[in-house]
Amino acid sequence: MPVRRARTALAAVAVVLLGSVVAGCGDAGELKGAGATPTAISPDRLWPDLTPASRPAFDIGEVETEVVRGVTVPGGDIRAVDPVSVVRREIARNPGDYGAGAFAETARRMADCGRSGAKAAGCPVLKAYYRDLTGDGHADMTLGFRQLPGNLTAVRVYTVRKNRLVQIMGYEDAVSGVELAARSVIIRAPSEVAGYEYRLQWTWDQQQQAMLLTHDEMLRTGDRKHTPRSSASAPTPGT
Repeated sequence: MPVRRARTALAAVAVVLLGSVVAGCGDAGELKGAGATPTAISPDRLWPDLTPASRPAFDIGEVETEVVRGVTVPGGDIRAVDPVSVVRREIARNPGDYGAGAFAETARRMADCGRSGAKAAGCPVLKAYYRDLTGDGHADMTLGFRQLPGNLTAVRVYTVRKNRLVQIMGYEDAVSGVELAARSVIIRAPSEVAGYEYRLQWTWDQQQQAMLLTHDEMLRTGDRKHTPRSSASAPTPGT
């Protein structure tokens, strides 16, 4: 029997059964039809003869973990780790970016970290947040710092393994907002399309022992002014 005909027959049987039930109910709680149900449409597979790829064409950093050498974790408590020293270690490991590179201003302003008064405002390291993102019962650290010049923000997540500090997630962009939800880090970034923004979500994966990019989508935010999205290779001028 053709699929369409079979679907019609089943619908007819359902109507008869529904009518029988309704006929037997005379109180205010009787069944009522909810209207027509949209027909389910299965996805169409395109190019079925296309040879499947065996490996990715580009490295997008699906799984990036790294032990931060030179930073101790007193008593295994990540709250005892100085966020500024963590950023300084990253800057030292990447002289091409922070020496005379695109983010030299970040390295220069690190001298303002730890100062008081107006000078402290120049420190590019943002407040660190602590939450158990890995599900091991211990707090992990979400850290952010400005990549200057430009308007990029680097977001990092660290955990502790055997008293060693381990980076389990890293991303940088023209960030407009960061949220922590359950085992996830959600980053919002402006889009080149007016009225839309990017929403990227990293979620802890127990098998990979890292935060994986599980969602990457564009969402409507309303009629906002056009805001170009920056990239690490072409930072937008500013502070």
